[in-house]
Amino acid sequence: MKAIILKEFGGVDQLQLAEVPTPGIKEGEVLIEVKAISINPVDVKTRQGKGRAGLFKEVDPKILGWDVSGIVKESRSPQFEEGDEVFGMVNFPGVGAVYAQYVAAPADQLAMKPAGVGHPEAAAGCLAALTAWQAFADYGKLKSGQRVLIHAAAGGVGHFAVQIAKYIGAYVIGTASAENREFVLGLGADQHIDYRSEDVSAVVRGVDFVLDTIGGENIDQSLKTMKKGGTIVSIPTGANEKVAEKAAAAGMKGLTMSVQSSGEDMEHIAQMLGDGTLKAVVSNVFPFEKMGEAHLQVETHKTRGKTVVTV
Repeated sequence: MKAIILKEFGGVDQLQLAEVPTPGIKEGEVLIEVKAISINPVDVKTRQGKGRAGLFKEVDPKILGWDVSGIVKESRSPQFEEGDEVFGMVNFPGVGAVYAQYVAAPADQLAMKPAGVGHPEAAAGCLAALTAWQAFADYGKLKSGQRVLIHAAAGGVGHFAVQIAKYIGAYVIGTASAENREFVLGLGADQHIDYRSEDVSAVVRGVDFVLDTIGGENIDQSLKTMKKGGTIVSIPTGANEKVAEKAAAAGMKGLTMSVQSSGEDMEHIAQMLGDGTLKAVVSNVFPFEKMGEAHLQVETHKTRGKTVVTV
């Protein structure tokens, strides 16, 4: 089969098209014919030698990627049969190896793709959507009626977070550029803050929950917006180690999180995508051979919604 392999950690020139053996599957797994792959910031960081790179040092060939949508070609699980259209985040935070024509995936990490949702949109609704879902449902326990501040609300995690928070019943404040104001409000946000021209800590108060997708100084600014006893969940590893300490000093709760593969959570995402409660916005679609260009797009940090590669 064809796959995009990572020759060495580094630039996009290290992503190369190659022929590799089709993976076999074990009991409880399915073999997916890949139709679409979503590219996440962790893909880029790992390619550069950061992120999850440590997991790949002894792996040969190195095949990146975790978000996939496709068709079951072989099944060793009673959950799915040949021909089923499925999607999910494979083996995160381990090795997913989805930059390929076929991927072996644990069936319990997948869900059936809703009939009215295309493969690109389904692939987009994996890691980023799961991150938002797990941040609210598992880590922060967001409740209806609470006020939530979502940073980078037009981005991959952010645009799902706005929609999921509204689904839960929260009052949503989203930060994004002025160019993305209507997009963020169109997702359901009650209030937009232009992070370039406005000081969020000066204009926002009384927040119960902050979803921090940036880290660093953004944590300090976020704490100023929060109620005593409020919760901040910070996602960016390497830029959020002190969130618990800083939050505790301010009388608040600070959490870091790492998204985990979960078929049960994917079922929630599938239901919301299927009934229109949740929409995956795909702004950029690249062919498989242009994987490097997809990475460069994600590196701009200016993608509205998601970047997807089709196979």
